[in-house]
Amino acid sequence: MITLRRQLLGLGVAAASSLLAIGSAQALTGPTAIQIDGGPIGPLQLSGGVDGYGYYLSNTPSGLQSNGVDVGNALVELQKTSGVFQFTIEIGSNESALTLGEPAFNSTGHLSQTSITTFPTGPLYEGYVTIAPAGLPVTFSAGQLGSLEGYESGIDWNNPTEFTTAIFDVQNSNSRGVEAALTEGPVTATVLYGDGFDSGVFNVVQALVSYTIDSNDTANVYGEYNLGRTGPNTFLYGGGTTGLGDMFINSNLIGAYYSYTNGNLNLVPEVQYQYAKTDYIAGIDKFSSNLGAALFGTYSFGTSPYSLGGWGEYYTSHGEYSSLYTPDAQEVGFAISPTWQYKDLFARANAGFIYQINDVYPTLPAATGKSQFTGTLEAGLLF
Repeated sequence: MITLRRQLLGLGVAAASSLLAIGSAQALTGPTAIQIDGGPIGPLQLSGGVDGYGYYLSNTPSGLQSNGVDVGNALVELQKTSGVFQFTIEIGSNESALTLGEPAFNSTGHLSQTSITTFPTGPLYEGYVTIAPAGLPVTFSAGQLGSLEGYESGIDWNNPTEFTTAIFDVQNSNSRGVEAALTEGPVTATVLYGDGFDSGVFNVVQALVSYTIDSNDTANVYGEYNLGRTGPNTFLYGGGTTGLGDMFINSNLIGAYYSYTNGNLNLVPEVQYQYAKTDYIAGIDKFSSNLGAALFGTYSFGTSPYSLGGWGEYYTSHGEYSSLYTPDAQEVGFAISPTWQYKDLFARANAGFIYQINDVYPTLPAATGKSQFTGTLEAGLLF
């Protein structure tokens, strides 16, 4: 899971190469790139995928469909991963992930946000060039880059289930910037400087340090820090940054996850803390924080086409806001996804449940009570 995720999220060639050595069980085997002779450019790799799903939600508020069908992701990626000059171009649309309890639906009331206009770059989901000096353990990248934060991906087929946790929801996604990656033995360190939540204001630093203990164990620590203030009149992924957006853009976080593999089983615990300091100019009237912990797991049933993925999470917020819930909310959730895959075809049944523990503010944004069940039947093609 981590290998494919880092290739698609643009960690940089050095970091991706380090993670290729990790042998982990996967709930879903990702795209197998088509090799292309690029002539004077050099060898190229073409890959991608498309998927869709039918869905059902319980306890839906007025205006939100409780069932229907929607498109998930439709992406094509072209890469050059050898030589001094390298590049990645990924074009298409994505649903921005399905986070349990979040009102992640579009203007028609459907569940997803599938769109080619999520970012100011339009259909360019990622696009960056990489310089890999010969004989040196460092690479440099610039362009529309993927986030260094967290274990989960914004592309659903890279994750144990179609659903993402509340931890994922408060992390950066793609942004414009520059990145450097250094690999020394089992350690890879990557630093990204850019415009954070695609706000157009370049004052955010992200970092990821990965330590490969052996072929079955890898430790990762990541973080984000704002070097300045991003005001309320900028943009958050193409939308106004009033309210929650101010705190997202001006927040800092630190987190860690550990990948452990034993045969066909892969377990990944993750913990993350995010906070935003009081800043009246930026529209933040009170110190606010989010704390989350999750355990992800995948298990492959031998050489059969079947596997199982899932996760459990705990999440709490304090202060003025929470990304998904009202202040001082606490919630637990879980998701499970039996998966079938034959070569490039796959199908998953995804079931997720979320429950708000406290009674301070008993209503989830996407539900009429303290709990909600979400189920999807998903199918897709990878290449």
